[in-house]
Amino acid sequence: MMDVKGVCKGYNGEQILSNISLHVGQGERVLLTGVSGRGKTTLLRIMMGLIAPDSGEVTGAPKRISAVFQEDRLPGEFTPLACIRATAPKGTSREAILRHLSELGLGDHAGKPVSQLSGGQRRRVSIIQAMLSESDAVYLDEPFTGLDAGTKSLVCGYINKNADGRALIIVSHDETDAEIFGARVIRL
Repeated sequence: MMDVKGVCKGYNGEQILSNISLHVGQGERVLLTGVSGRGKTTLLRIMMGLIAPDSGEVTGAPKRISAVFQEDRLPGEFTPLACIRATAPKGTSREAILRHLSELGLGDHAGKPVSQLSGGQRRRVSIIQAMLSESDAVYLDEPFTGLDAGTKSLVCGYINKNADGRALIIVSHDETDAEIFGARVIRL
């Protein structure tokens, strides 16, 4: 599906990524891990086509992607229901969205403004958006930030259940996440 070939990237004269190459097959799960500052998010954004490498290339990247970013990108005045409806496939019913929200413990929050939700609750809304999207690859950048162990376990089960054969590219400091997702580990 996607090949990353000899990718290099630097900022302000500092080399962050140096000659990175990897292949991600259709439906494959890959965990990008390493200490802070090693370029995990940068590589993910290059793979998504959001930033260009200084050299090297990405070929075969899927056109239809969905993502969960490190930073919160939900509009605060929208409700979780409205946020998900805006990105869900056409024809997704209100009831289906409410089922997904309930599955991640957000059923009672469907009509509240996102600005009134905790960081972990907003993170779960973003995960539902990404998993409900019609995409060929799902990019998850530190998707478990702000989640306690029980909620993380619930979310991991949800992601596994809703992956539907799509490639999952996950950035995490926790290498044990690879086991949860049956992912190949790429250490940066």
